[in-house]
Amino acid sequence: MKFPLAVSAVIILASISLLVGAGDLSLTALLWPQEGQHATQILLISRIPRTLALILAGAAMAVAGTIMQALTQNRFVEPSTAGTVESASLGLLTVTLFVPDSPVIVKMLVAAGFALAGTALFLRILKLVPLRSVLTVPLVGIMLGGIVGAITTFFAYRFDLLQSLNAWTTGDFSGVLRGRYELLWIGLALTLLAYFVADRLTLAGMGRDFSTNLGLRYRSIVSLGLIIVSMVTAIIVVTVGMLPFLGLIVPNVVSLMMGDNMRRSLPWIAVLGAGLVLVCDILGRVVYYPYEVPIGTIMGIIGSALFLFLLLRGRQRLA
Repeated sequence: MKFPLAVSAVIILASISLLVGAGDLSLTALLWPQEGQHATQILLISRIPRTLALILAGAAMAVAGTIMQALTQNRFVEPSTAGTVESASLGLLTVTLFVPDSPVIVKMLVAAGFALAGTALFLRILKLVPLRSVLTVPLVGIMLGGIVGAITTFFAYRFDLLQSLNAWTTGDFSGVLRGRYELLWIGLALTLLAYFVADRLTLAGMGRDFSTNLGLRYRSIVSLGLIIVSMVTAIIVVTVGMLPFLGLIVPNVVSLMMGDNMRRSLPWIAVLGAGLVLVCDILGRVVYYPYEVPIGTIMGIIGSALFLFLLLRGRQRLA
């Protein structure tokens, strides 16, 4: 499949996303004099921001998953299987409890700090645990995420914030409007930064000794990669909630087609990540029309099935 065809497919999906929803946004509604003004407002205030948010979040989270897999040298790791998302949620809960009136950018920075600390703890644990199987790494991350998630749920229950916590941990784009998604453009900037340092991240993924022998500042590149992953995760959790398994599925699919050269594969990963999120969101809007199933639910069903397939496939290859 050629890259321009993949981009064209995403553009078609984005066009469908603009037209799908409970509100009437057909070409007739846009052109009809009496209804056109209302339809135009829906398009500018809701549909276009939502579609842009889908594209930006899908691309950024897929790239973040790729970076996680490179730094851990494991195909089954991404922010939702490494405790990163749960740590970001804990940070968001913390700032909500202590500084509830803080701006969104402050909440994002605090969540990013917690996500960075959680991811660093995950990497530290991996150094202490004997890794006899590639499946040990995601299991450690899932257990760490479970512990952090339990702590977050306890305090959310204690302070009557379970509803807010549910919003952070369930991906949902229904509330995206103009003025409520602009943080995702920072995610785009971080995605571009990841592409700029893709060669260094590829070398870092080959191990400390190998990359150091080639003159790479291993610790600096790993720190940069963790910062990118943490900030992207925090931005997406604060804006639209968690998108499970996205950063795991897309990099693995692209790797099967193109190999492990991150410079070459990152554009594909970003485009396919955006496309997968668009497909899941469209399904969520039409499967129970005019009601909407949160994209986190659709993504969880599809992602968990594909995750299980990848686990079984990897186990068969190792057998």
